[in-house]
Amino acid sequence: MSMEKLIKELKQFVTFKDTTQPGDLVLLVAKEPQMLTYALVTGIERDRSRKDEWWHLKMQVLSIPPQPMTWTLRKEQFTGQEIFTMGGEERFVKAVYFDSGQEPGSPNEKKKKPGLRIVK
Repeated sequence: MSMEKLIKELKQFVTFKDTTQPGDLVLLVAKEPQMLTYALVTGIERDRSRKDEWWHLKMQVLSIPPQPMTWTLRKEQFTGQEIFTMGGEERFVKAVYFDSGQEPGSPNEKKKKPGLRIVK
């Protein structure tokens, strides 16, 4: 299956955000080694050693134990606007929206009260 087809299918099940910022959960997708996992974005810092705009995307992969990871990417890459390669293998990163299943700010977005609720 091509990466484009996989991402298209994922978009049917996952609500993605258009932006990525510290504190977001991102979905990491790779073909080789095969990977489909979440990571917490812990920082985004400009790579000043490069002429063009590149960023250090610092993450904690949500595994046991959590694994710190830093990828140096362009904004289009860490916001899911493009599929990119690392070591010749395709990768995809995009922040995921977790909540009511509605896009943030949409008219149908339900405002939830914080706290616990009883489920029977």
